[in-house]
Amino acid sequence: MAPIYFDSLAGTPLHPEVQRVMTEYLQSTYGNPSSQHQVGDAAAEALDIAREQVAGLIGAEPREVVFCSGGTESINHAIKGVAWAQEKKGRHIITSNIEHNAVLRTLRALKLKDWRVTSLDVDHYGTVDPAAVAEAISDETVLISVMLANNEIGTIEPIREIAEIAQAHKIPMHTDAVCAAGVIPVDVKDLGVNLLSIAANQFHGPAGAGALYIKRGTPLWPLVDGGVQEHNKRAGSQNMVGIVGMGKAAELATAEMAARVAHTGQLKERMIKGLKEVIPHIIINGHPSQSLPNLVSVSVRYIEGESMMIMLDEEGICVATRSACAAGALQASHVLISIGMDFGDAQGTLVLSFNSMNTSEEVDVFLAKLPPIVERLRAMSPVWPGEAA
Repeated sequence: MAPIYFDSLAGTPLHPEVQRVMTEYLQSTYGNPSSQHQVGDAAAEALDIAREQVAGLIGAEPREVVFCSGGTESINHAIKGVAWAQEKKGRHIITSNIEHNAVLRTLRALKLKDWRVTSLDVDHYGTVDPAAVAEAISDETVLISVMLANNEIGTIEPIREIAEIAQAHKIPMHTDAVCAAGVIPVDVKDLGVNLLSIAANQFHGPAGAGALYIKRGTPLWPLVDGGVQEHNKRAGSQNMVGIVGMGKAAELATAEMAARVAHTGQLKERMIKGLKEVIPHIIINGHPSQSLPNLVSVSVRYIEGESMMIMLDEEGICVATRSACAAGALQASHVLISIGMDFGDAQGTLVLSFNSMNTSEEVDVFLAKLPPIVERLRAMSPVWPGEAA
């Protein structure tokens, strides 16, 4: 029996149509899209189609889409590329306290090279205040990077308002949209950003394929040097089978967006309602309305999330306790601490993320399996005050 999979932010199942086009490409096309002959032309045509498909997902022009190896490379390219291109103007970057490690550690690397980073606080929902962004801007600010939606609590940030502030000060604006693009409608022109990072494995595409939207005129140096591939923005022969799969996944996500949002939103509503009914002493994290439809972050008080995760896995249910990129870390989630949660409650958190292939029956199975696990763990917990709590 296949496991129940509620860890879609770590990666979604490959859509059958995506698998089909990737298999067909592997069987029929082997050329390099940079080659000037008919075999290369076939690969170049497939590359152009995929670029159009991904551009269509985010409302961009095809030439503004640069393919890369995934969300982490896309984020590194956006931040370091702008920093290197703009360092004569200034060495100051603004971000938030709840960014993904791909952003935080990229900025940490720049700080070691004498860049100054302002990391803004968030409210108890995890929302960045645009006024705080405006206040943090200085004459040396060369980039603002704030995620579109948080990958641990699901809160959607006011990126449009922040981008307007950035535009008024002629500062490039980057947003990490890895867990949002393909999950909710995303339009780069509506958001007003200069750079936007996405990854295929968030919307039923292959892992190891991603893209960076670069608005025309945005100052940016290449992250990878070599040839002139990707409009001279990213050197190296393209991962064509991954790109073809990403393109098809983007096309499907665009066509099915409304249905997917409705479906995962119903699962989220069912999950939250059920959790409140069957588990006492829980905290639902994130904004109650401005949040991703496919993510539930729940803190179960008085026990550890890792223990729940392990015991659920033994029952055939896959969940997470935080971002997959931070799995195994002993410290509490920096996101939960940033929204004001104490260490103990933060350690008792599960992150449940859905995709379009999950079902309401799977939610019901989870809601039946979790209560005895919680009861067992609380009975062993030295901090459990008992039912009178």
